[in-house]
Amino acid sequence: MKNFTLEILGLVMFTTIVSCEHIDDFIGQGGAANNSITNIEFVDEYVLPDESMYTGTSVGGLSGIDYADGKWYMISDDPNAPIRFYTADIQLNKNGFENVTINGVTELLNGSNLPFADGEIDPEAIRVTPGGSVLWSSEGNVKEGVDPFVRIASLDGTYKSSIALDEKFKVSEDENQGPRHNGVIEGLSVSYDKNGYWASMELPLVQDGPEPVVENTDSPVRIAYMNSSGAFGKEFAYELDPIARKFDETAFTVNGIVEILEYETNKFLVLERSFSTGFTDGGNNVKIYDVDASKATDVSDMYSLREADYIKATKELLFDFESVRSQLTDGVVDNIEGITFGPELENGNRSLVLVADNNFSAFGPQLNQFILLEVK
Repeated sequence: MKNFTLEILGLVMFTTIVSCEHIDDFIGQGGAANNSITNIEFVDEYVLPDESMYTGTSVGGLSGIDYADGKWYMISDDPNAPIRFYTADIQLNKNGFENVTINGVTELLNGSNLPFADGEIDPEAIRVTPGGSVLWSSEGNVKEGVDPFVRIASLDGTYKSSIALDEKFKVSEDENQGPRHNGVIEGLSVSYDKNGYWASMELPLVQDGPEPVVENTDSPVRIAYMNSSGAFGKEFAYELDPIARKFDETAFTVNGIVEILEYETNKFLVLERSFSTGFTDGGNNVKIYDVDASKATDVSDMYSLREADYIKATKELLFDFESVRSQLTDGVVDNIEGITFGPELENGNRSLVLVADNNFSAFGPQLNQFILLEVK
């Protein structure tokens, strides 16, 4: 376990919780918005240099972000030790970002309070509890038979507890059921009433439907609730968009939910990202949807959603990053995966801050990209 404080510039599908810390303690994600959201507008972009280092670690792979008690938390999806989250000071002014300063890094330890082995897990989402703990998720490694998880850690990175997954969300030897590789627990959100939290799958379970392609498909993903007593609760289904664009027939493509925020009871901001290899602009198409699950069917008892009779949540486009691509560095909408409510802006409106996972530029140049949006 390492916890550094020097400065440089710039979940669900579960049945029981093994913890004395109740989920009704969760706040994080900057708290929930206190009124309806009618519009979102672009304010600014900030790019942290790709070569940024902090106490011997490469600052990158930022796949989740949270804002709590005036501090920013970002988890790195680096699968190699140290598995870690960063803290940061993100200063905003009337024009947008003033600076982004990394000011701490903490190693997250395994259940024995030892470092994880290289390649053992795939960190994705992070939220913070008011009791001084971190809620975080890993997609595991389906190809290697490693289950996803959601765990609670102390702010110093030491292990506190794990949450048990329902069987249908665990890796299966049956190729006709279970989660898809790299498509499992991608998003976490504190519930609006602070009495629980939500977690989202990135891709459909195999038994629920196919992955999205360019043509229309029925590709539902599950978003599930855990109540304050730790009991597995309701689930609703969200329909994924088709792949936004495909470079050619040989291109790798994917589209899924990368993060969620509940801003009113049963109402969510859902961050959906489509990607295709081959494009020089990053290949990402990212959208924020306003999602209403108030009339959606509880599908928690449905083993499979294929040909099932149920009502999905409704979705309405709030913000399409294509509308601001020309205002971004090199015209790139990068691999945006994290979103959180931030502090109020000078005009009193709420801020949204997003962060991109640059994959450590392993597949070509990418950006440690931060986006500031204004909620109206």
